[in-house]
Amino acid sequence: MFDSVDHARTWHHGPVLTPAHSPVLTRRSVMRFAAASTVGVFAVSSLAACSDDSDDAMEVDRLTSAAKLARRDAENAKAAIALLPDRSGALTTISTQRREHADALEAEIARAAGTYADGSTPTSTGRPSPETTKPAPPPDLPTLRGHLTESQRNAAELARSLSGYRAGLCASIGAACGTHVVVLLP
Repeated sequence: MFDSVDHARTWHHGPVLTPAHSPVLTRRSVMRFAAASTVGVFAVSSLAACSDDSDDAMEVDRLTSAAKLARRDAENAKAAIALLPDRSGALTTISTQRREHADALEAEIARAAGTYADGSTPTSTGRPSPETTKPAPPPDLPTLRGHLTESQRNAAELARSLSGYRAGLCASIGAACGTHVVVLLP
């Protein structure tokens, strides 16, 4: 409604708000934004592609050594049952858990390996091939503790240097090895 005195638009004796003019996007400004975005996406993706391969290969090598330690500890704990039958429950637990640690590490190694160019996936489990040589004698308790302590330190170092799932996996393995030494083999 119009006020008869000043002929201004009012609504219940207040001014009517008119929308402010928004800045106009020109075709040229939209094209500039699209070009800058495209260049940015390609730059970020190429930088990410350059750094992943070498870091991943080094991490896989370190995970492989941790998996070998886990297999060694599992076999040593299983063999030590013959020398220490009174500790067979603890040694069986250690052997089982260290085997599970090796399996988890090897699964992560296989996941990191991905697929080959022909689309196939790696089939090697990373497990050592059976040897025909005479097996080593079962370790005594101090030797087994020493091996588990070495594995704990190795896993802790890996956890500090890795990130994400791999860091968490190695941290939990290190904690389990520490528990094996302190709680199961006091």
